[in-house]
Amino acid sequence: MSNEEQLLRRPLYVFDLPSNLISNLALKTGRETPSPPEAVETPVSTPNHDGEATATSCGLCGVNSTTVEEQKAHVRSDLHRFNLKRRIAGQAAVPEAEFEKMLEDMNESISGSENDSESSGDDNDPLSTLFRRKARIASEATGSPHQTSKTGPGKAPIIWYSSPLLPHTVSLGVYRALFPHVERDGADYISGLQSSQLKANPEENPAHIFMCMIGGGHFAAMVVSLAPRNLKRQGTMEREVTVLAHKTFHRYTTRRKQGGAQSSNDSAKGNAQSAGAQIRRYNEAMLMTEVRDLLASWRGFIDTAKLIFIRATGSVNRRTLFGYEDAPLRSHDPRIRGFPFTTRRATQSELLRCFTELTRVKISRIDEATLAALAEESKKAAEPPTVKPAKPEAPKLSKEEEAQILHSTQLAALVRRSKAAALLSYLTTNKLSPDFQFHPPNHHSPTLLHLAASSNSPAVVSALLTKAGSDPTCTNPQQPKTPFELAGDRATRDAFRVARAELGESKWDWEGARVPTALTKGQAEERENRERADNEKEEKARRRKELEKLKQQEVKSPERVGARSLASSVVMGLSRREEEEKGLTPEAKVRLERERRARAAEERIRKLQGK
Repeated sequence: MSNEEQLLRRPLYVFDLPSNLISNLALKTGRETPSPPEAVETPVSTPNHDGEATATSCGLCGVNSTTVEEQKAHVRSDLHRFNLKRRIAGQAAVPEAEFEKMLEDMNESISGSENDSESSGDDNDPLSTLFRRKARIASEATGSPHQTSKTGPGKAPIIWYSSPLLPHTVSLGVYRALFPHVERDGADYISGLQSSQLKANPEENPAHIFMCMIGGGHFAAMVVSLAPRNLKRQGTMEREVTVLAHKTFHRYTTRRKQGGAQSSNDSAKGNAQSAGAQIRRYNEAMLMTEVRDLLASWRGFIDTAKLIFIRATGSVNRRTLFGYEDAPLRSHDPRIRGFPFTTRRATQSELLRCFTELTRVKISRIDEATLAALAEESKKAAEPPTVKPAKPEAPKLSKEEEAQILHSTQLAALVRRSKAAALLSYLTTNKLSPDFQFHPPNHHSPTLLHLAASSNSPAVVSALLTKAGSDPTCTNPQQPKTPFELAGDRATRDAFRVARAELGESKWDWEGARVPTALTKGQAEERENRERADNEKEEKARRRKELEKLKQQEVKSPERVGARSLASSVVMGLSRREEEEKGLTPEAKVRLERERRARAAEERIRKLQGK
């Protein structure tokens, strides 16, 4: 078994590390800055009651989260907002422990300040008040001849170590919050870790830590000994947490679906007189009394605790723990820490999870490729951001170009609506060429005649050719086809042939324009009449055939005597239809037939509804 497998086969406990490992630890260089989330691996996964565990982190605050919900809660927290303000001001972010210490130095919660001049600018915003105070202190320090302002990145929440007993790609991490302020300020993390080992202090009463959380009407506190119990289970020795005392409270103090404590709402909008408000107000007072009584009974544990971890955000929660007469907890106590990671609801199981997370050594395994990528990313981050070149402004149009665009829009609309007379009038009024080129260029229909032919408008085609004098041979490299080749129906193509007959063969190169032989208006009308007559003849033959078919059916199944026969009814109906359609154009006949069918459909629907 290799050294790595032998040392890391079980989770490492910060206060009881193997002797050979603790004596060969060295501080990891280049890891004092916050590490990316890929570089930190928690050896033992913590359960997530909300769903599957996922790894997330905040690179700004250096806080690791186990779920996306925790990361979202951190983004909405005061710490993240404060660090965003510092980033905007060009200052380094602060870790959660230092942020909690700043709050304690204010002698009040983050909800306000005792100095009226500090809280009059941003509507008593707590983060703005704290930020202005730190900015004022920094400016005073900069102005002093004996002091200099401290700049640089914030401290990472985890201290990383290396050991010759492990591969160089493996690093061991311990939370910075576990070190006393002496070691933290002096950066003596090697001797601090060695002196905190249980083997170095063989006492009858080992040290213990005090942890408590309060928020949303939930309170949980626990005193945990740093000396775990070793139990033998299934032939193996397992380490179990030694809990000296624990207690939880819960009171209904948070307004449902609205959030916030009742006292905060009273301070902002005045005392509400509803039954729910009175219940919440009473529960806040009872919760404060219960918590303070518990802290008084645990004064011995609190006074002798090695470290104190507290999570209490908001003015009401901090007033519950600090600032009252004979309070066991003092805001300036150097032992007080904040949890260096995101926490969930205050429960006993959450405190046990936090203790396990705090006291277990973090293991990071990074290969050479990842190290090179991290070094490259840090190098890029150190470089000044590149300024994107501004987009070039669109060139201003001249008056001639603007006029061309206006004419193109108006003429295209007239052509598409088949307004031949209006089109000719527009060309004459504005003195435009009949071979007007659209602007911007229209590669499919570059000229008016191309657009009229592609839009199947024979009236416009005839007007442009015979009255305006458009050139039917006009083409360009983008559209090598002539206007005649873009025509989509016979009426439009006949307009070109009629214009050829009216203008004469010498007017244009009709062969080059791909226009077939000339066709006069008389010939076109004669052909149309002939086709109409053929269609009527075919229609009469079809009706005669249908009548004969109906008569044969009537002979096979005769109707009752005296009643009108089916064939005669059909004949009367057909004759009436012929009378109605006499003198109508084909379009009018189609419209009449459509209306007749619609009326018949409405009658059928009416009969069905009557049944």
